[in-house]
Amino acid sequence: MSLTRRTFATSALASAAMPVLLQARSGPRPPAIAKASVDPMALLDPELREGARLILSRPLPDPLDHAAIVGMRKAAPPAPDVLPAPAPAVELRLIEGAPGHPPVKVAVIGACRKAALRPAVLHIHGGGFIVGRMEDTIPASQQLAKEFDCVVVEVDYRLSPETRFPGPLEDCCAALTWLHANADVLGVDRTRIAVKGESAGGGLAAMVALAARDRRSVPLCCQILIYPMLDDRTGSTRRVPPFIGTIGWNEAGNVVGWSSLLGQPAGQPTIPAGSVPARAPDLAGLPRTFIGVGSIDLFVDEDIAYAGRLVQAGIPTELLVMPGAFHGFDFVVPESGASQAFTAAWKRTLRAAFAIRPPV
Repeated sequence: MSLTRRTFATSALASAAMPVLLQARSGPRPPAIAKASVDPMALLDPELREGARLILSRPLPDPLDHAAIVGMRKAAPPAPDVLPAPAPAVELRLIEGAPGHPPVKVAVIGACRKAALRPAVLHIHGGGFIVGRMEDTIPASQQLAKEFDCVVVEVDYRLSPETRFPGPLEDCCAALTWLHANADVLGVDRTRIAVKGESAGGGLAAMVALAARDRRSVPLCCQILIYPMLDDRTGSTRRVPPFIGTIGWNEAGNVVGWSSLLGQPAGQPTIPAGSVPARAPDLAGLPRTFIGVGSIDLFVDEDIAYAGRLVQAGIPTELLVMPGAFHGFDFVVPESGASQAFTAAWKRTLRAAFAIRPPV
């Protein structure tokens, strides 16, 4: 792996969104699962080792209190430049928020009228619910819009703990509703709208899919959940083996992220309705789903469990567990064989979902 300035900036942002040395402040947690001593570095895909060392070399504030979270946001590297033409154009808009919520900033990528209506993706960035910016993923979404000849809408949802649930979800739902309502103007086929997100963005994407189903608002054709953050009990009332979740997002960070979003300590017996996808009582009626995660990612158990529940609910589901991969590996080491195979897999699912047209 060649560590360029751009790679280092990307890795720095990834480590900001996936901390490794965090101190939880949400009360005591049960003891870790006892397992035979395993060195997580020995489990790594060889092509990912240098990227893992880079993440591990960038310890974050301890404790991760509100001042530290604000400091992380301010210290994030500059957002990458928007790709110039002939890449799809980017238009920033301020759209109406959900009732009782403020307007939402979105980036509309590749919108234009063509002879045929095109599919669309609502993309939601990651960052543990506490950091991350829409601007960081715009160039990748431009590439996605070009490759799939689709429209991509990025949503600049409000971060926690300043905005607690349901605020971030309502921002994302407002963007989805706006996309669907303005499909004719944007040149979008209303029957081929997908939602996609990574990490906390994957968790919000899963929340959006559940809300769209329950509200009967937008008929999604697909949800692409990239190592999604689905369960507030991970790291709080449920511990993971000590060799999992040590590179990138870890148990303590997960407790901080979920507690910040929920406005209560993670793992409580009761939670706000619709806030934690893994605790949704019924997954029937959700769209076709792709879930991808690394084998030493903190979220591997909860993602496998969610995929299993989707299968049991009759949802067409693809689950990919990438051997020797840590959280965010495809962003940190995009040129690795594991990252390329991982990306190709979720793109196959998205392409297949876009190819299906419901009968008239």
